Amino acid sequence: MTVHIVARHVRLTKSLKDYIQERVDKVQNHFEHIVWAQVILTVEKKVNRAEVVVHAARQTLKSSAESSDLYAAVDSAVDKISSQVKKYKEKMKDHRTDEDMRLVPADAVMPQAEIKFSVVKQVHVSPMSPDDAAFEMEKLGYSFWMFLDENTKVINVIFKRQDNTFGLLQPVKKS
Repeated sequence: MTVHIVARHVRLTKSLKDYIQERVDKVQNHFEHIVWAQVILTVEKKVNRAEVVVHAARQTLKSSAESSDLYAAVDSAVDKISSQVKKYKEKMKDHRTDEDMRLVPADAVMPQAEIKFSVVKQVHVSPMSPDDAAFEMEKLGYSFWMFLDENTKVINVIFKRQDNTFGLLQPVKKS
């Protein structure tokens, strides 16, 4: 997970930067699908403000805190974001058990529902290498990315697998 630190009206020392990095890294212990985090530090008069933004799988979480001490503000904001991440992780869990799955007989035929698209997006594809496409996908926090391969001039799709490796879909003509 990358951590971006922005300091406004405050000098960012190495010890402060290390402290923030250490505290934000502990958030990832609760949920491993965090893509990036951003910490914004602001000092106005005697008020120290820390804001933490975490981009997890399909979700952006934010928290902020104010204190007379900058380290206390960081602690409070990180504690708030930790509880949000825990809550989000609990929401993402599949609460069904094996018994629930056995309630439906194996030979029962499920009726086919009509497929409805809620969103259709027009996407500009630009020529790039698979490595560049993976970097772009990670930067934007997506789980897949469609691109035009700069060598073959064919549309490809790169996707992130559950084991944090990448997969590449390349079209093949039927023979």
